[in-house]
Parts: sequence; C-alpha cells; structure tokens
Amino acid sequence: MLFYPLWKRIVIFVVLSLGFLIASGNFLSERQSTAMPVALRALFHKVVLGLDLEGGIHILLQIERQKVWEERLEDYLLALRGMIRENDFRLQNPPRLISDTKKLHHSILITSRKGEGERLLRILNPFAHSYNLILQKRSADSFDLMLSDKVRAELISSALQHTIEILRRRIDESGTREPLIQRQGESRVLVEIPGVKDPEQVKNLLGKTAKLTFHLLDKRVSSGVGIVYPDSVRLPSYEIGADGKPTSYYVLRKRVYVGGEHLLDAQTVFENNLPAVSFRFDAAGARRFGKVTKEHEGDILAIVLDDEVISAPRIQSAILGGSGIISGDFSVDEANELALLLRAGALPVPLKVIEERTVGPGLGRDSVKAGKRAALVAMLLVVCFMILRYKLFGFFAAVALLANIILIVASLSIIGATLTLPGIAGIVLTTGMAVDANVLIFERICEESKMMGGALISSIEAGYKRAIVTILDSNITTLIAAVILFAFGSGPIRGFAVTLSLGIATSMFTAIMLTRVLIVWWLRSSSSSRRLPI
Repeated sequence: MLFYPLWKRIVIFVVLSLGFLIASGNFLSERQSTAMPVALRALFHKVVLGLDLEGGIHILLQIERQKVWEERLEDYLLALRGMIRENDFRLQNPPRLISDTKKLHHSILITSRKGEGERLLRILNPFAHSYNLILQKRSADSFDLMLSDKVRAELISSALQHTIEILRRRIDESGTREPLIQRQGESRVLVEIPGVKDPEQVKNLLGKTAKLTFHLLDKRVSSGVGIVYPDSVRLPSYEIGADGKPTSYYVLRKRVYVGGEHLLDAQTVFENNLPAVSFRFDAAGARRFGKVTKEHEGDILAIVLDDEVISAPRIQSAILGGSGIISGDFSVDEANELALLLRAGALPVPLKVIEERTVGPGLGRDSVKAGKRAALVAMLLVVCFMILRYKLFGFFAAVALLANIILIVASLSIIGATLTLPGIAGIVLTTGMAVDANVLIFERICEESKMMGGALISSIEAGYKRAIVTILDSNITTLIAAVILFAFGSGPIRGFAVTLSLGIATSMFTAIMLTRVLIVWWLRSSSSSRRLPI
C-alpha cells in the first residue's frame, strides 16, 4: 500500500494540472483571453452553453419533397425530348410533367400518335432502364415515366444531407457560435442556434434557396407580357414598386447558361458608390460564361436569384476572366447577405418552417443560476456527509470530488460539448455518484480492519483490492445506460448522457487514484497516528 509508483503520481499531477488550467478558461473574460499569447490561448476553451441556457432560436425545417422529385423529372424530361428528336419520332403532344401533390405522384406523360404506341414503347424502354425509371402503360398510345420508391427515397436523403451542409456553411459564415444542425426523420432538419440577437435575420438566411442562374432574354417576345413559349419562362424583377408589385417582368429562355454551382467566391463591393456583389467562377464556369458572353454580344443576360431577376445587363463585350458584378437596388446589408448566400451555395430545394421557438437570454440566465445553486448545494451536502461519516478519509474524498468537477468542466471544454440544462442535471447527479466509489472503499476498509484486529496498512490494502470489482461493475453498468441514451436519444438527452459519461470516467480516476495517493501520503507522514481515522 505504501509503495505507489512514481509514474502514477506524475500522471495524477499532470492530469489535475491540465484539467485546472483548461477549466480556468471558462472564468476568463473575452478581453483576458485575447490578451494571452496564441500558444497559451489554444489551451483555453470555454464550455458552450446550449439554447436553454444562453437563449436563441429553435427552428424545425422541412424540405419540399415534391420539388425534389419534380426537379429530377424535369432533368429527365429534357433528356427525353432530345432522345425523341434523335429518333426522329413525332408525338401527339409534347411530353410533359404531371403532378398530384395529394398522392405525391409525379410522372412524365408521353402520348404518341394513334397506332404508333408500340414504336414509342421500344424507344422508351431503354431510356427508362438507363435512368432507373418505372415505365407504365396508360393506354395503347400513352405512357408514364415515374421514379421508383427507392430512387425517390435516395433523392430525399441526398437533398437533406446537402441541405444540412449548406445551412451549416451559412450559419458558420454569419459568425454564429456552435449551432446544432441535425436530421429529424426522413425530410426534416432541426436548427438550434444559441445567442441569436436577431431571429428574423437568421430565419431569412436559412429560408432563402439562393439559387443563382444566368439566362438570355427571349428576343421572340418584345416585352414581358407577350406570349411565353414552352422553352421560355416569365419572371418578375427583384425591384418592388410602391404598390408592392414587381416593377417589371422578363421573358427568359429556360436554358441555364451558367449556374451558381460554379461560383468560387462572392464579395460585397461598391460600384458607382452603390453596394453590389462581385462574383468569380471556377474554370468550368469561366469557360461557359466566356462562351455565352462572346456568342451573344449585344444581347441581354439576366441574372436570376430564386426566380427573380435581380439584374439584366446588356452584354457589351466578351467576359473571359470568369468574374463579374451583380448590381441592383441593394442596401449594404442586402449585398452582404447576398454575398454570404452565394458563397455558401444554393439549397437544393426550398425549405418550409414547421416549428419555431425563440428562447430569451433572461430565461437562460435564470436556468444557469438555478443549476449553479443546485450543484453547489449538492456538493456541500455530500462533502458534509463524507467528513462527518469518514473524518479525514471523508476530507480526502471531498478533495477528490472537487477535482472531479474541475475535470468534468475541462473535459466539456476540450470536446466542445454544448452544455444544456439536462447536462447540468447530469453534473449534479455525478456529484453524488462521484463519492460512491469512496464509500465502498471506506466501508470495505472498516470491515477489513475489524477482521484483522486493527492492522492499518493491511486493512487499507485489502479494502482497495476487494472493493475495486464492485466499483467497476456499478460504474460500467451506469456507463452502458449513458451510452444507450446517447445512441438513441437526441438534443438534451444526449447532453445529459455526455455529462453523465464524463462524470463516471473522471470519478473513477479521482476516487481510485487521487484518494489513494492522498491516503498513501497520510500514511507516510510522520504525523500519522497509525489509527484508522474513520
């Protein structure tokens, strides 16, 4: 018992020192943190407070599944038209997309001239096979092309994953701290952002699709109110008049000459002392942009954002550098937001707000104060009980308990976990659990001392050796429950599981190693009375 390896003492000292150093970063102000050297500042991480402690916004978003399927079928529709032209086949009507939003049914309807259904079927079969589509026969001369259930599910999953990535980039660029963005079910995304001061701005940032495309003006139509051909579309301008309606409309070719997916960067600039947004394409986008501006010099190239024409300049000359400027009636804030949205990328599909909650910072501060009080009271009661019951050894357990709390805070800071109100409950719970191991050890020591007739060192050695199995069993079973909570829970439940798991790990370290080294130090001290102080 008296022999305690030097390396173990060094490990205990290093762990406790680092834990105290890292945990102390939570008590430094922003000014004190920035004043530190960069190398030292890297050690100081603050525990991130969750939505219920710091206040903020909670939004549940849902992707429009019908739009995902419709857009994919639109792509197939363009390919189908090209294939039909290549086969020199004439249809009764142009193939078109039909949708039944109630039944979530979407398909491409193709109708041949009377008596040519079999020939059309021979053309459609390889097309359906190559794109993994389901081909159904409506009548002798009419057919449907549909997405299979598997493909529809894959499209939704892919769109949802892409949406989460785009939302994360948008929120991170806005400087928001530690957002929670996670999938909920098959088609929903949960967004929780603590510390938000302007919820409306965040909602606008999350809700905009920000799909940027470049289209040529349809020269077959003299104005925005003329006939719209099947390969064209009428879109409103970005500018709104005094009556709340768009100031003008444009009839544009549906063909997208360059898309926002080729954007490398977008920044706010000033042109003629007015806010604007400069953009830069990647190599492929630069080639396409240079080609369209060279071949259509003198024509109008409309810049479309979310089905609104934000600018429609005339091409003065070929732009071969792959960069340009979007000008419009922007304020500085609108230009900054547009640049941010373009840098982050367009959402693959529009989002709909299903649920929205705003938590005020006042409620969060009250929760933090209540949690601190609960933790302090719990700790004081446990310390008082341990000292009254186990005297000096109880004092050693109290020191280990304080070290345990410091290590929990340090661990939360290192892993960047978000501390929520259930997380504080987990810390309070581990405060009581942290002394369980010491109680088991001390009670076992008392029993061994009675059996051995008061032999101090032998009873302490036997107490530690025979209590360790029980301690491991109890902590491992609790840890298994915490892991299950983390695996199958979400949000606050996971926060509780994280703090509980960390508390179990740190309590094992402090209860078994730290209290033992303190007892060894007491046994070796010359002032030791050689009587069991329990």
